[in-house]
Amino acid sequence: MTSAPRTRRTPLWVLGAGAVAVIAAVLTALAVFGGAALPERAGPPIEELAVERTVLTPGTIELALRNTGPDPVTVAQVFVNDSYVDFAGGDEPIGRLGTDTLRLAVPWMDGQPYTISMMTSTGLVIEHVVPAAVATPPPDPDFFGLMVLLGTYVGVIPVALGMLLLPLLRRASSTVVRVLLALTVGLLAFLAVDAAAEGFELAVLGGGAFGGALLVLLGAALAFVVLMAVDRWLATRSATPEGGSSSGMRLAAMIAIGIGLHNLGEGLAIGSAYAVGELALGTALVVGFALHNTTEGLAIVAPLSSARPRPVALVVLGLVAGAPAILGAVVGAAVNNAALAAVLFGVGVGAILQVIVQILPGLRGEGRTVDLPVLGGLAAGVAVMYLTGLLVAA
Repeated sequence: MTSAPRTRRTPLWVLGAGAVAVIAAVLTALAVFGGAALPERAGPPIEELAVERTVLTPGTIELALRNTGPDPVTVAQVFVNDSYVDFAGGDEPIGRLGTDTLRLAVPWMDGQPYTISMMTSTGLVIEHVVPAAVATPPPDPDFFGLMVLLGTYVGVIPVALGMLLLPLLRRASSTVVRVLLALTVGLLAFLAVDAAAEGFELAVLGGGAFGGALLVLLGAALAFVVLMAVDRWLATRSATPEGGSSSGMRLAAMIAIGIGLHNLGEGLAIGSAYAVGELALGTALVVGFALHNTTEGLAIVAPLSSARPRPVALVVLGLVAGAPAILGAVVGAAVNNAALAAVLFGVGVGAILQVIVQILPGLRGEGRTVDLPVLGGLAAGVAVMYLTGLLVAA
């Protein structure tokens, strides 16, 4: 009895490569020949410019522009407070998503408002407002040293102060611990809402070319998924027969990471606000942020009430949560990009939401229900963050 001849199957990678080649060829043909078959667009060109950064030096206002529209834009004339001014830059049309820098010869006065009107080659006027002219700090070592000091004041020190409450938590009952975890959820929920609102506001300032408000959602989704993977990895590495101490440290680490990503966005906002003169540095600001962020340290150590972490581990947790404020302040002062800031605020939102998802199961009591003290802890967390946030006067 003879067996039927076996047919050779085409390897999977060959099928995949062939499909990709066909798709690439069709898309290339559409790009090269498809436009010729379509009619020309009717109406005037759509011209949009976003001012990503404003730098003021004696006698000069410098604008970093980005074309956020579909058509090239050529800046033909510039007016400041309805007066024509000479400018350098903008010699070539700015293509879609392209950038250029205009340097305006303006003898501006400190503290005065200025409306800058840019007239394009088609006659469209695009305005940018400087509410109060303030000299931009030069990017020298002293300036970045100040940003490091400010990030330490509002990030590292407050978180460390909050973590000093750990010895008190170790003597608390299980009900008190659940209330403190609920307080933590309230704190984090407030941070998430606050960061989302800030991110959406910045996304609008950055124009819609990079997605606008979708940048915040994209950053949040990316952070949520990445931190979920990190949590699964930590769970496999820290799995022990006892489980309790290990799970508490893992949760504390995730809370520290989530708060750290939020503080990155917060530091970014602080640095960019100071760079454009919208932030008044002083005792009130430092004390306000210290009170506001001390509660973040409490949130980190709340899961460690039954654990005995080493001092080195506590120091690492504090730096993970607080040190990103330093990086954010430095980057915000140097870059001041609204789209980047929106993404980072979204990352903070996603990280916090992922941590909240992990904490919620621990809020249930013996009957697997959420009791009145826990609900009170949730409300108290939101109230504390709101009230301490009122002390942060920018």
